[in-house]
Amino acid sequence: MLVLQWPQIIFLCWCTLWLCHAAAIHKRETKASFPYTLIRVVLLCLLLGWGGFFNAIAHAQTIPAQAQRYRLELTRTAHSQWGLDAPIATLAAQVHQESGWNPQAISHVGAQGLAQFMPATARWWCDLHSQNATDCQPQNPTWALRALVGYDKYLFDRTPPRLSDFDRLWVALRAYNGGLGHWQAEAASTGLAWPTRSQVDAACGKARRHISHCPENLRYPHRILLLLQPRYSTWEPSL
Repeated sequence: MLVLQWPQIIFLCWCTLWLCHAAAIHKRETKASFPYTLIRVVLLCLLLGWGGFFNAIAHAQTIPAQAQRYRLELTRTAHSQWGLDAPIATLAAQVHQESGWNPQAISHVGAQGLAQFMPATARWWCDLHSQNATDCQPQNPTWALRALVGYDKYLFDRTPPRLSDFDRLWVALRAYNGGLGHWQAEAASTGLAWPTRSQVDAACGKARRHISHCPENLRYPHRILLLLQPRYSTWEPSL
């Protein structure tokens, strides 16, 4: 979506006034040519658009302003848990999808914080890492980012190594959204020894997961990896 700020708005207003003035002169049948003026304005707009005048800030505005507040923490955490080739853009896109970078976000089912951990998942994650209850804080931005990055790595490490990094991350994201056990059961339901990512996607709802949950679960990695991730392309590598 194109979002305009004052420089673009002022320019468009100026073009409108210029065209109105040219039209008024044209009506008085002077030598001024309204079509000629219109062509000049269109060409000017095309040149400015080609040069990025209208798109320069539109791309940045597709990222919530508060995302920059957490960029450094996310980058540090990702590098510490994934290494220097951590998929920063992918992880940022996931936070965008989960909470829109709102640390106080609470979903209608009770998921909390930047990472939208359910209370039971948060308790399990804290128990896994020997964190006491007082340190288990889904609405604390630092805790949430570390948990999201760590849980993604935990899931990624449990995806089939034969798959590409992109497909493994796709699987990890589906597992984050709907549970690793469901994905594994659906992989087994294909009856194939080495099912592809697409074959397991096609088997959604054919094991323990109810088929009504499949559209959301399948859209989740698609939106993160294909729609949101490009917005964070300047935030370092993605898978």
